[in-house]
Amino acid sequence: MNRTGNIYLVWRKGQGSRRIPVGVLQSNVSNGTRFKYLQKNLLIAAKDGFLPFTVFQETDKEYTENVLEIFSQRLVKSERNDLTNYYDFWKVDMNKRLDPFYMLVQTQGILPIDNFEFLADFNPSKGLNFITEISGLSKTKISSEKLDVGDELNYNLDRKNEYDQFAVKLFKQELFVGYVKLIHSKLFYKSKKKVKVRVHHIEKNGILKRVFIEVLI
Repeated sequence: MNRTGNIYLVWRKGQGSRRIPVGVLQSNVSNGTRFKYLQKNLLIAAKDGFLPFTVFQETDKEYTENVLEIFSQRLVKSERNDLTNYYDFWKVDMNKRLDPFYMLVQTQGILPIDNFEFLADFNPSKGLNFITEISGLSKTKISSEKLDVGDELNYNLDRKNEYDQFAVKLFKQELFVGYVKLIHSKLFYKSKKKVKVRVHHIEKNGILKRVFIEVLI
């Protein structure tokens, strides 16, 4: 089984807003990497002011030329001063650091200049681990003293969630913290083994602002 299936291009209006999958990257050996927009979701995103990805302006077209090369421009540059820390943060397998598809999956291609991210549909393969982020903290507004790096979190599958059919709630003991990020949450439904969730990094200011978690099988 491949480590990942498709990668979804996800957009949101801003911090605290709902994430919307607006496109999908499909990759295989024979056809290379293809990209197309998800038409139904574009209608939803348009209400929040969504504009197409700069290089791919035609929303009704399937792109097949230089797709991975274009998206890989969002990846970290080798001259970055804190490159080792960056690899450590995202749990990058150093043997795969030159593989743009792997790096897009592992680091999510996040840039501070826009609201796009690339979220992979992971498969429950042995030894899988990746970093993702807890969603919903702007609503739960949890005191920063309630969570520490290294904490193990429990989860429940929220099958009746109106926004995400693969929603996963995260808890520290009885305290509801938030949700596993969209798309990444699918893994919890596919895995026959219990998925491990561990707090990886915290940004706080009296309350929890951002919490990154490591997900392991």
